[in-house]
Amino acid sequence: MLSVLIETRDDEEGLARTLASLVGGAVEGVVREVIVCDRGSTDQTHYVAEHAGCAYVATGGIQAGIAQAKSDWLLMIEPGARLSEGWTESVVRHMSRLTMAARFTRSRSSNRPFWERMTSRPRALEQGLVITRKQAAVLGRNGADAEGIARGLAVKTLDGEIVVAQR
Repeated sequence: MLSVLIETRDDEEGLARTLASLVGGAVEGVVREVIVCDRGSTDQTHYVAEHAGCAYVATGGIQAGIAQAKSDWLLMIEPGARLSEGWTESVVRHMSRLTMAARFTRSRSSNRPFWERMTSRPRALEQGLVITRKQAAVLGRNGADAEGIARGLAVKTLDGEIVVAQR
């Protein structure tokens, strides 16, 4: 089972798109809970989270979400990112074999133009992150946000695809 953590700020539309892509995982019993960690939104983010049945953390950031998570494995994902059909199989396979962190494969529809790839650095969390709760707690001790936890990790790439959130 998997706890999904989404750190957001003023991105109610992106959050709704991401939550919709997680429905299949919840139906299959892979997603145990979704925790939305808000960083001071002024829009309707909390309503989107509550109407979707998510746990909503208004203070404490991603560390509070990690502490509240009930599963041994976490999926951290940006609001606006969408997991492609069949993502659950690759995650379940990964969780049963390894303890290292993993990211999803970038969908072809998410490929950036050549010049953009050459001149900018990708966000550490743009391909999601599947990580053990214990490892995330250790990496988040110093007040790191979700992006800081994902940055610099050695990870495996999963077969499941993700449509990266546009920023």
